[in-house]
Amino acid sequence: MGNCWGSEQEPDAPLTKSTTPPASGVKEKNYKAPVPMAPLTMVATPVDDAVANASTVEAVRSVTRPPVPMGKIVVPQLKIFGYSELKSATRNFRPDSLVGEGGFGRVYKGWIDETTMAPSKVGVGVPIAVKRCNPDSLQGLKEWKTEIDFLGKFSHPNLVKLIGYCWEDKELLLVYEYMQKGSLENHLFRQRVEPPSWSKRIRIAMDAARGLDFLHSNANCVIYRDFKTANILLDENYGAKLSDFGLARLGPPIDRSHVTTQAVGTLGYAAPEYVNTGHLYVASDVYGFGVVLLEILTGLRAYDTNRPTGQTILTDLYKPMLLNKSQLKKIIDPRMEEYPSEGVNKLAQLILRCLENDPKHRPQMSEVLSLLEGISTIRMRSKPVSSKSQTNGQQKKPTKAHNHHGSSFHHHRPKGPSHKNTHG
Repeated sequence: MGNCWGSEQEPDAPLTKSTTPPASGVKEKNYKAPVPMAPLTMVATPVDDAVANASTVEAVRSVTRPPVPMGKIVVPQLKIFGYSELKSATRNFRPDSLVGEGGFGRVYKGWIDETTMAPSKVGVGVPIAVKRCNPDSLQGLKEWKTEIDFLGKFSHPNLVKLIGYCWEDKELLLVYEYMQKGSLENHLFRQRVEPPSWSKRIRIAMDAARGLDFLHSNANCVIYRDFKTANILLDENYGAKLSDFGLARLGPPIDRSHVTTQAVGTLGYAAPEYVNTGHLYVASDVYGFGVVLLEILTGLRAYDTNRPTGQTILTDLYKPMLLNKSQLKKIIDPRMEEYPSEGVNKLAQLILRCLENDPKHRPQMSEVLSLLEGISTIRMRSKPVSSKSQTNGQQKKPTKAHNHHGSSFHHHRPKGPSHKNTHG
């Protein structure tokens, strides 16, 4: 589930080359309650009790939650859907409802009534994203439950909202709010998609930083463990939210600096200490954030086998170039025509701090967010217009701050469409 919108490999493989009454129109004899399951030792939440007692018929749990500006931990209020309900909401999981696919399974767009949450016709009610587990996914159940345990109890404007879930027989499904614009990955790398502007990229980065900072600053600190562009989803206004908590885990106890676990995640984003030793720090997420900032700056993927030999891993190639202003100009995404030089320089400095080899030297996400907010205030500088620019009493438009066309060597892009990885 760590990359359920577009993983090309089992997401948690090592880093190598319902208690509700049946819905209207659904016969009760076809409804099978979820099988009770033992709570995970890493997290214990009321969701475990809800699943364990799913054989009783209770009032439908309301998913409506008031907006929480700063975010907080809440009592899970998740709707337990019947499989037939989600089958109806997605029109029997028809191919034209498919909006994403990954190691965990496939993601479909569906529609439910805003009040009753019963299945509705296309275009009626509110859209939802339904993630259906692949029965061949070895870690499907574990990641499905981890997602419920974590995302079910968090309420924050920069975390995707989990509406409910379903477990019937071998069917494991999760239901989320639908994010209209899809993933940041698609907007940065997919062909025939208009690339975001400088200001939009920084705004997306700030939103993602707020979500990650909330996870880290919580009393029970959570390490996200799979921060990447595919897991940053965008709403209709390009507001960013973090999704996919299948690989998340609790941070270390107060008397320890890290937890030890098998390295899992996505190549190109994982911190070196985690890959080499299995030691997972809160700062390991900060490293992944630095990689995403580098992707935002360059418009290139963190890991791409289509690039020439020696350029597969983005940080290996471009991290040294961030130190030199003349080199820095060569690696900026050539499709991003306008950007403030001062802002780019400060962003490069921030990326270098996030990518420090020693996790102790990386900034906390609260500081990263503060620095990004400062960068967002830096304005473009247009070149002055000379007297020769006046024609027939009219002034020509100011020259763009930058119009850089990088070499094909630095911006080698794979041919063909990008792998599907969004639900927008």
